[in-house]
Parts: sequence; C-alpha cells; structure tokens
Amino acid sequence: MLDFTDKDFLIDPYPALAEARAIGKPFWHEPTEMFLAARHADANAVLRNKSLGRIFTPKTPETDWNDFNYLHSDSILDSEPPKHTRLKSLVSKAFNPRTINALTPEIERLTTMLLNDCADKREQNGTFDVLADFAEPLPVKVIAHMLGFPDADEHLLRPWSQSIVKMYEVNPSEAHKAEARTAATEFADYVHGLMKLRQSHPGMDLISTLAAAEKDGERLSVEELIATCVLLLNAGHEASVNGFGNGIVAALRRPSVMQPLRGDPRTVSRNALEEFLRFDSPLQLFERTATADTDINGVAIRQGQKIAALLGAANRDPDVFANADSMDLTRETNQHIAFGAGIHFCIGAPLARLEMNISLPALVERFPALELAGEPTRRPTFVLRGYDAIPVS
Repeated sequence: MLDFTDKDFLIDPYPALAEARAIGKPFWHEPTEMFLAARHADANAVLRNKSLGRIFTPKTPETDWNDFNYLHSDSILDSEPPKHTRLKSLVSKAFNPRTINALTPEIERLTTMLLNDCADKREQNGTFDVLADFAEPLPVKVIAHMLGFPDADEHLLRPWSQSIVKMYEVNPSEAHKAEARTAATEFADYVHGLMKLRQSHPGMDLISTLAAAEKDGERLSVEELIATCVLLLNAGHEASVNGFGNGIVAALRRPSVMQPLRGDPRTVSRNALEEFLRFDSPLQLFERTATADTDINGVAIRQGQKIAALLGAANRDPDVFANADSMDLTRETNQHIAFGAGIHFCIGAPLARLEMNISLPALVERFPALELAGEPTRRPTFVLRGYDAIPVS
C-alpha cells in the first residue's frame, strides 16, 4: 500500500497517507516489517505508550560502526528510562528554556545579517535561495554558537548531519551507509577535540557547561557528552530547516493562504509556524519497539515487534483538524505532533520555535512581495521530508 521509495509518493505522500489513515487502526507493513499508525489518536498513543521504547540496534560489524553506534546508544533520543532520565536531567542543566531564550538577541542579529546577504544576492541576480541562503544557515549558526564551534568550521556541521540522518530513511543504500560511518567518526572526533580543549580552558559555551554538569554525583561520560552534542546539532536544526522550507513553499503556492502573513507578519507568525509544521511535517515517521506485549487501538503489538507513528498522516487527520488538507496560517487550535510526544518529544523544539518565530516575520517584512522564482527541488527522502533548494524573488 505505502511505498516509501516511490517518486510520486515522495513528491506528495498525503493521498496515500489518507488511505492508510482510513484503515482506522494500526496495520502491518510488510516492506518495513513493522506496524504503522496513521490516525492522530493511534500515532499519539504510540509516542506516549511506556511499553513502546526506542531500542537502538547496533550496526555490525562494530569495528566499522563504533562511532555511529555510540552516537545513538548514548543519546537521549535512543535511550529509555532509567538511562534516559539520567541523561535528560544532566542535559537540562545546560540546554533549558533559560539558555534557549537567552539566544534571542543572537538569533535576531543573525537573521538580519542573513537577510542583508539575501537582499544583496537578489539585487545582483534577481533571485536568492530562501533555504540555502536563509533557513538553513540560521539554525546551524545558532547551534554552533551555543556549542562554541569556531565560525570557520560551521560549514562542516550540516554535511555531517545530513550524512548521518540518511540512515533514518527506509533501506539506506550502501553509499549512504558509508557516508554515515565516515561522518559519524569525523563528527565525533571533532567534538571530542573541542571537549578536551574546553575541559582545560572552559568557556560559556554549551560544551563547557555539559562537561561540568553534575547531579547526584553523576556526570556525562565522554561518549554521552559527544553523543549529546551531535544530537543537539541535529535536533537543533533539522526540524527548523525542513519545517520552514516545507511551510514556506506550501504557503507561497497558495496566495490567499499567504495573505494574512503578509498583512501582519508579527501577529500571524506564531500560528503560521505551527501550521507550517502540521501541514507538511518535517519528520514523517518515528519508530518504536514493544518492550512488552502492547495494545494500540485493538491491535496487538507483540514484544520485540516494531510500530511507527506516521506523523505527517496524523497531522492531516480530519477527526482532529478542521479542513485538515487545507493550509490555514491563522489556525489557532493546532494539536499537531510534528515534534513528537511523550518522553521523546523533540529536545530541539523550543529552539526551533524561537528561531522560526523570529526569522519568519523578519523574512516577510523584508521581502513583502516574496514569491517562488522556479520549481523548488525536493529531497528524495520520506522520513526526513524537506527541500534541497527553494529559489525566490
């Protein structure tokens, strides 16, 4: 029924996802050997059920995958209590609402700087790429600033991240596996080097704070600290980049939908960014494994079996959202689960929301007549859905 590699499906998965949702309960998907939950209630239950966990299976041979394996097994995302509880309590000492909100002036500064660059490019060429020139570099620069990465090395971060997250797709190719192994090793080695430097010369950056974080005599191990930094980079920008890109393309293709944001960017932006995330979710599938026999809406998930929440399908559920297949940037009641739910709710969500709530109105105010200047280039992936290029004028 669902072919996650079909080109037409990757362009627009929502008609097929609506058919999956119409089944009315989780169903077995033979190609991925797991159950899929497409309804909002079922997907939400999958995310919150304590008998369903994130069980990372190490890649083998471990001599080749060592760095990739511990970047996942020692991260919050792929841990369950009690390890998850310990890691989250330590990380929260450094990455919390106070430290995130303190980034507001820096995000505003970077937004203005990038918009100035976009204006220069449009003056010279008539167009610019709102993804590559604005939506992508902003969150990378912000999280690099938090971690204390040198400006000269920022260009390394996004390629490393993109290579690693290709492993989250269905049936990654051997070439993508090789890229992921290399990126994981290079990224881990780089962060390890910075960590050792900050241990001897601590600063105000997140790596220094994480290295010093302690609770009840517990501290992050070397592997846990490195895994946390890599996760924060990935979680701190992937949702922001893809959520912004997916949303702005959908809105620009619908002039009447875009009009409220053009008319009052500052007021409308908060609801608009949530609708961006709901209407075309940056994360489409989140996988979990039954640690005990579990029931989701009358469907038995046996211990060891996998089930995935189809977030994009859930966020178009007409039982939850009025006019679910229509984009409405003024939508006020928006119970989307684009950032997940439960203990694995995206750790980067508050930062992504802050960045988008600053950058989106600033973009529209600077370019009130913004429009697409060509066909955007869609990434050939499903799990992490986004664009490679979005030309605008």
